Amino acid sequence: MLIFETRENSRGPALDKATYDAVVVGAGLAGLMSAYYIAKEGFKVAVISKVFPTRSHSAAAEGGIAAYIEGNSDPNDSPDYMAYDTIKGGDYLVDQDAAELLAYKSGEIVDLLERWGALFNRQPDGRIAVRYFGGQTYPRTRFVGDKTGMALLHTVYERASGTDNVDFYYEWFTWDLVVDSDRRVRGVVAFDMRNMTPTFFEARAVVMASGGMGMLYKHSTNSYINTGDGYAMALRAGAALKDPEFVQFHPTALYPSDILISEAARGEGAVLRNNKGERFMARYAPKKLDLAPRDIVSRSIMIEIKEGRGFPGGYVGLDLTHLGEEYIKERLALAYEAALNFAGVDAMKEMIPVRPAQHYFMGGIDVDIKGRNPDLIGLFAAGEAACVSVHGANRLGSNSLLETLVFGRETGIAVAEYLKTASWPSSDVAKDVERSVDQAYSVVKSESGRHFGEILEELRSTMWDYVGIFRNDGGLRNALSKIDQLRGEINKMYVTDKSKVYNTEFFNALELKNMLDLALVIAHAALNRTESRGAHYREDYPQRNDQEWMKHTLTYLRGKTVEISYKPVKVTRWKPEERVY
Repeated sequence: MLIFETRENSRGPALDKATYDAVVVGAGLAGLMSAYYIAKEGFKVAVISKVFPTRSHSAAAEGGIAAYIEGNSDPNDSPDYMAYDTIKGGDYLVDQDAAELLAYKSGEIVDLLERWGALFNRQPDGRIAVRYFGGQTYPRTRFVGDKTGMALLHTVYERASGTDNVDFYYEWFTWDLVVDSDRRVRGVVAFDMRNMTPTFFEARAVVMASGGMGMLYKHSTNSYINTGDGYAMALRAGAALKDPEFVQFHPTALYPSDILISEAARGEGAVLRNNKGERFMARYAPKKLDLAPRDIVSRSIMIEIKEGRGFPGGYVGLDLTHLGEEYIKERLALAYEAALNFAGVDAMKEMIPVRPAQHYFMGGIDVDIKGRNPDLIGLFAAGEAACVSVHGANRLGSNSLLETLVFGRETGIAVAEYLKTASWPSSDVAKDVERSVDQAYSVVKSESGRHFGEILEELRSTMWDYVGIFRNDGGLRNALSKIDQLRGEINKMYVTDKSKVYNTEFFNALELKNMLDLALVIAHAALNRTESRGAHYREDYPQRNDQEWMKHTLTYLRGKTVEISYKPVKVTRWKPEERVY
């Protein structure tokens, strides 16, 4: 850590300052990959994370990483088929140059991770094993049992942490992106979570790799750390979020805990059944059945439940019983253990109770295929925090791990190139830093009002009820009214813990501020897009409308106002067609 200045601050703990060439916010796969490739070029990098790196949410990705590997794929498959599946899966809102890059780099990335030490499952002939995932024309998901994300995260962390130029700050909370009057990124304000001490991390470049936002929703497969911090920081600094209306719901979250039951289960042959024992996906996706894309399967499950064919409490069954004990324990150990430990269900003998839950955010900070944001000089983003857009309106399963690694690397390389010519600005941003710290501390000064936890629960219920799997004009307007009300109440909210040692309430309250900003943008964008496309399903506009809506949404937050503009979708080779499975 390169601290060169400490100034006393009468309104709180002393404010430290540290200088790096680049700051990476988030220590999941995208952040680690970016940091590694920046540091390789000799630049000093700070990686700031709310948790120890191997506890980042990348570890929760279970089923696998998509990859076309020459000589180890279906002989009829190709990178072009993989790009096409990604584009069709994203309901044609995918930027096709990004999909092609993802597909053509996929085999190279898996080979790289294997050389770094990742132990993929093997076929009998020794080649890397493969399984089907939803929306794939040919099977191309590579895996480490059903704990793939954890295996890859440990592998990449080992590589990045062995690099001299990378310093890790874990159990630190990044609160604000500091930008000067020239719209140039100057670093971030972060707090040591052990004692609430603030530090200004000065840098010429910032990479947002802060992950997703699942805690906005009452039901989510996400970790508690996924509170949309990076999106909110970018919005407050003046950057656009692209396509925030597109929120993915995973079809198979364990009932009632919402723990993820991986798509790998259906990839290995598990079947969804209703309370009549019917394999109901034959009604909704007669060709792909249970391996249709996630938006289709999630809506199908909810229709079954709404029409009375679900089980009491609101779920359907995921049937693995025909797969056999040995196969389940080898390929689906985590799913089996989760069902047994958290639902009391032995998946070898009975169906696993599942329902949809929020899972992923296709929207994100607007960037190009090199991770560069066009609004702020020196701002980059990668992974779920970014919207390239490689997932469009709906992400295909097993493309997320691949995206973190492919675009994490592309972003790291781009940052290093940027740093070779970027100068250190001379303007003073000290007052901006102090103002940011003061705004954060304000949440512990209130003694009355509403407890932050009450506001949080109202927000999560509102998002689930009105900005969820099915949406309509009235519900979205109700959501906006409630979100506006809750945003007005955060200035009066209080926390009960006034200490400075591991004050989790303080950081939870800051997360809530971020979540409310993001919720406002998501709901506005969802109300604005009057069509159904991918995960954005409008009951009052049930059809896709390419004539009016074949375009990306760009959203800016201006105080209480959300400004919306548009950007064309990059179409290279594949024209939009009917999305049938």
